Amino acid sequence: MDRKIAIIGFGEAGRTFATAGNWGEPAGVYDRLHDEAIMHASMVAAKVTACDTMVDALSGAPLVLSLVTADQAPLAAQEAAQHIAPGTIFCDMNSIAPQTKQANAAVIEGAGAHYVDVAVMAPVDPAALNVPLLVAGDKAAQAKAMLEAMGFAKVRIAGDSVGSASSIKMIRSVMVKGMEALTAECVLAAEKAGVLDEVLSSLDASEKPKPWAERADYNLDRMMIHGERRAAEMEEVVKTLEGLGTGAMITRGTVVRQRTIGEMGYKQPANSLERKIEQVKKGGVQTA
Repeated sequence: MDRKIAIIGFGEAGRTFATAGNWGEPAGVYDRLHDEAIMHASMVAAKVTACDTMVDALSGAPLVLSLVTADQAPLAAQEAAQHIAPGTIFCDMNSIAPQTKQANAAVIEGAGAHYVDVAVMAPVDPAALNVPLLVAGDKAAQAKAMLEAMGFAKVRIAGDSVGSASSIKMIRSVMVKGMEALTAECVLAAEKAGVLDEVLSSLDASEKPKPWAERADYNLDRMMIHGERRAAEMEEVVKTLEGLGTGAMITRGTVVRQRTIGEMGYKQPANSLERKIEQVKKGGVQTA
């Protein structure tokens, strides 16, 4: 049966998009757990077409959304390539490295279909079709038009090369997920030491909202001038956390990064973020 869209994977993202989209008819959904009674019942409840095989899901669908776990993304592309029709738009919306997407693209395009790198830039619940999407690849414009026709409201082209969209998402995650991990390391130690309220109040008092470009410029400046001293201070922080028994995985990495940049000897850093980055690159920190 011809349908407008096929969805590979029926986790949170697959389920959310399948039930929210302007498909015109039920989306064809395939999941490796399709034989499981719970998964099948979930698809039925969502009023999508539960497909027993990948070929059933892809049949007649000009647009495919791959929404599986990161470790399953290459397998999904490989299986889809065995059955996908030439000219089909395959949107890889999985949170995977640009190198992984480029490898997946070779598989899909080798089958005559068109691969598009899509980065989902916020949680899909509750945003659903309002979630920001970045698309990249030589068929990005075509994919954007098709996604918007399906109801996606915030689609932006990130480039014409596969990997451009995923690079933005992956590198952004250094900060977003890193801050989450750092938060856990901080508050667990603060609670164990009995100073949680004071630590949080101190952070509130010192926080001065700035654009990230200004924050990055200031942070690099401090590391370049004071990195060695700060590394020594952070070694004492490591001792503090390890003494509490709450762990210091992120903080140990901070010691290394602070010391590596501080040892470059830039006591008068350049006066812009871009030039500071160039100085750090010349110092070899990218291979540290």
